[in-house]
Amino acid sequence: MQNILSGLRVVEGSAFVAAPSGGMTLAQLGADVIRFDPIGGGIDYRRWPVTKDQKSLYWHSLNKGKRSIAVDFKRPEGQELLTRLIAAPGEQAGMFLTNFPAKGWLSYERLKQEREDLIYLNLVGDRHGRGALDYTVNCKVGFPSMTGVGKSGDIAPLNNPMPAWDVITGQQIALGLLAAERHRSRTGQGQLVRIALADVALATLGNLGYVAEAMINGTERDAIGNNIYGTYGHDFQCKDGERLMVVGVSPNQWRALVQVTGTENEIHALQERLGLDFRKEGDRYQGRNGITEIFKPWFAARNFAEVTAELDKAGACWGKYQTVKETVEQDIDCSVDNPLFQMVDQPGIGKYLMPDHPLRFTSVEQEPVRPAPRLGEHTEEILADTLGLSGSEIARLFDEKIVASS
Repeated sequence: MQNILSGLRVVEGSAFVAAPSGGMTLAQLGADVIRFDPIGGGIDYRRWPVTKDQKSLYWHSLNKGKRSIAVDFKRPEGQELLTRLIAAPGEQAGMFLTNFPAKGWLSYERLKQEREDLIYLNLVGDRHGRGALDYTVNCKVGFPSMTGVGKSGDIAPLNNPMPAWDVITGQQIALGLLAAERHRSRTGQGQLVRIALADVALATLGNLGYVAEAMINGTERDAIGNNIYGTYGHDFQCKDGERLMVVGVSPNQWRALVQVTGTENEIHALQERLGLDFRKEGDRYQGRNGITEIFKPWFAARNFAEVTAELDKAGACWGKYQTVKETVEQDIDCSVDNPLFQMVDQPGIGKYLMPDHPLRFTSVEQEPVRPAPRLGEHTEEILADTLGLSGSEIARLFDEKIVASS
């Protein structure tokens, strides 16, 4: 539902994941997001994964639906053009998103001189002004020490390949810009909005109870592999080698697992022996190893298709372990059968599945997913329509290589 933010204009100068994904979220919801890059592309324009022709799938995936202008902003005239673009008039314009250093011509104070009600969202690494990436933030908050199996402090930390803090921060960026825009629409006041990648991780750490656990209980959580802390969940291998994860978080989910495996007597005997009550989540966690050993033979004796059919019949909660390639090639949810996806032709790369925003609004119609722009694809259009430059002025900027197009 991309036109829910129709009319809103955001200028974006960014790199890496968090800031571009924030702009992409707004663009997918219908905002006019104008991304500026240096001529020839910035630091992440060729970042892996790339095609055999060295076209970055990373860059194109994070910039869907945006417009692109290529400017030599090391030169004063290029800086002046972008300043005018950021501060361009319009009730729903004057919004800027960046994780570039907010200093010099890109400082809030400097840009605010051109538009008093400017909304400027600046992403930084940490609150001290140091640089940070998802992986340096993740190790700071302790999650790699809980990944794998073993006692915390005795095992090597293990990174997660999914940049969670970047992704969450991208959503916070979109939320922050929309909140600031609502404030401006009510009061007429713009503002500088700051967000630190590290603070997003630290806030999550606190919101999920990890901070309280360390302070109140004085405990260090160990790495528990594929168990689920505080409840029951584990992975199992079927007779044909396929693996799946089952969870028994709710009472109904737990009863379904016991019922489908036909292990009521063994489970009852185990809880009696351990002095536990498996109607309680915490007790199921304490008895997890014994529970898993009781369940394991049922899965090992059956092929995946039989296992999943029985689990579905019982109302159990489960998920299949599969690679990304398997998900793309075999999972119907990662196909055009799912309204989330459309087959879209990305210029210069080819046709592949592209996701829309997962929000579904009932008051507007879903529009086609828009691919990422070619670098500088909209340079001339933006100079003419948004900044109102004449044909001769635009021609001179191209001739002097202050701007470029694809």
